[in-house]
Amino acid sequence: MNPFLISWQRSLRTACLGALVLAGLTACSSGAKKPQPTELPPVAALMGTRAAWTAQVGAGTESITPVVASGRVFVASTSGTVAALDGATGQDVWRLNVGTPIAAGVGSDGQTAAVVTQSNQLVALANGREVWRVRLPARSFTAPLVAGARVFVLTADRTVTAFDAQNGARLWAQSRTSEPLVLSQSGALLAVGDTLVAGLSGRLVGLNPANGSVRWEAPVATSRGTNEVERLVDIVGPVSRIGGSVCARAYSAAVGCVDASRGTVVWSRATQGTTGVHGDDRLVFGADSEGRFQAWQRASGEPAWDIQRLKYRGLSAPLALGRVVAVGDNSGLVHLISREDGSEMTRLSTDGSPILVAPVLSGDALVVQTRNGGVYAWRPQ
Repeated sequence: MNPFLISWQRSLRTACLGALVLAGLTACSSGAKKPQPTELPPVAALMGTRAAWTAQVGAGTESITPVVASGRVFVASTSGTVAALDGATGQDVWRLNVGTPIAAGVGSDGQTAAVVTQSNQLVALANGREVWRVRLPARSFTAPLVAGARVFVLTADRTVTAFDAQNGARLWAQSRTSEPLVLSQSGALLAVGDTLVAGLSGRLVGLNPANGSVRWEAPVATSRGTNEVERLVDIVGPVSRIGGSVCARAYSAAVGCVDASRGTVVWSRATQGTTGVHGDDRLVFGADSEGRFQAWQRASGEPAWDIQRLKYRGLSAPLALGRVVAVGDNSGLVHLISREDGSEMTRLSTDGSPILVAPVLSGDALVVQTRNGGVYAWRPQ
């Protein structure tokens, strides 16, 4: 087990469809008034936590995600601000504005940070200064992946492109046939050993990071609808990786796990969710479209438990840490629930604006970023 999770275990023991992009135009569906969530009971407070630090970066979106690397928390805002925060104190290591609104990010290996602007520019930063920027052929809603002295980008036309992290030179591109609709939502792009894994349509695809050649493809879901919206099954981020096991959600279709060492599907289970998943070596966690929070056995996909009390709260993707799972909601609350049965352990407050992206772990600190740009960190007591 990750040693950074031990303190969280000890603390516990002591206590509208996503926006769709078509031909560059965004359209939102309209519908009936959404059901109201059930009022939450008083907080259980069965787990001790303390506020560690707070910071402010500016308003964000579902595609602007914090990332932790080399003891720093990299954050960004739609206004163009990018900052590297000390993971222990929350103080700025560096901060700058790239001069144009940001659409997706941040990706970092601790040395190079990368974001994608709303004008389709990939911008690389290091030590608080811009190193290079290049124009992309299409929009991107997924944070770049910085690894192996390269910057990998997944664009909305289902193309993966590799750039040299030092100078921005384009190294290769792997494209798939574009479909009429794509999600304006973060997808999947990660390294698993010496393989680059990307979510392309409803498949996880293993690529050779040196040249982009396809090593394997594993379908998490297959398009079966009667119209273009129903056939949309893109993989949404984040995903859960434990060793060679990668578990992911296909938009509004299924959750499944893939053996990335062999490129085979271990299991896939139909479920109507639109946000990513996370997990540990035993369970995978995620919320369905109504906010029913669920756990599946990682080895088999069999349901482990589900809870109803967080329905209609606009849950973020979760973060599994030790014996608890953290998930944010659209009122700015962070719910810490038991990994074993979903019972409430405690509840944490932020600035009251929605938590759109999954929490992250920095050292032993749980970190979340709100839509209004607040960055909050807590440690277990």
